[in-house]
Amino acid sequence: MRIRKKSPKPSAKRPPLYFVGYRGTAPATDEVKALYDREYGGPLVIRHEEGSAESWQATHGPWSAHVVMPLPMSHVAEVMKQLAWEHDLMGAVAPSLASPRDTPDTVLLAARLARCLTLLSQGTAYDVITQAYINPSDWQPRALASFVLDDHLSIVHDDTSQDGRVWSYSLGLSKFGLDEIEVFTSKGLSDGTAKEVLSVSAGELLRVGHSPKVGTSLDLPQLGRTLRISNYRTAAPAGRMLTFRELKNS
Repeated sequence: MRIRKKSPKPSAKRPPLYFVGYRGTAPATDEVKALYDREYGGPLVIRHEEGSAESWQATHGPWSAHVVMPLPMSHVAEVMKQLAWEHDLMGAVAPSLASPRDTPDTVLLAARLARCLTLLSQGTAYDVITQAYINPSDWQPRALASFVLDDHLSIVHDDTSQDGRVWSYSLGLSKFGLDEIEVFTSKGLSDGTAKEVLSVSAGELLRVGHSPKVGTSLDLPQLGRTLRISNYRTAAPAGRMLTFRELKNS
């Protein structure tokens, strides 16, 4: 007798990566499958939850994500007020829990599904982590095997700190189960240097697959520099609590 493996369910540790706002009727799952298969080769397998047409599991190869579209308004009324759009309805895309090795591909699956839903509904996707709004024309048409970290990461500079320093930090590493990273620089220096350090460091941390402990050195041959993880803390930029690891020159 063949034992059927259950589809992986979204974990509480992996909340939605994307909200998708739209008007009218949600795209049918056969439309989503047809577009996905045309764009990425597929096959995308979609399984509806029993008795729930708006909730479904999408699987491509070993990777899986969960989609609810639309979300019950009773659950998302407050979120809708906070988002800068005028859509009447909203869906969500959440990746299923995956091993560190498979997390980038699982995040890619969620992004591809969000792109398909945005294109089909002519709506707006909201990247929950990077706080970016993505309209249909904003999505980059990447090939199936293409992974570009900049598509999933943003670098923010905040010069309103009272201690006279500029706080530069990443938003997006937490998608991959990693802590965000930050650097502090004196005012008047170029933001470009901090952005380059954070972008290259983020790529190295994603390659390693875990957040190094405080005191660990981080070699960046691309920049000819070695940095050190000097601090670990939590902060809430834009009201969202995140964990940060500070980078300093070694």
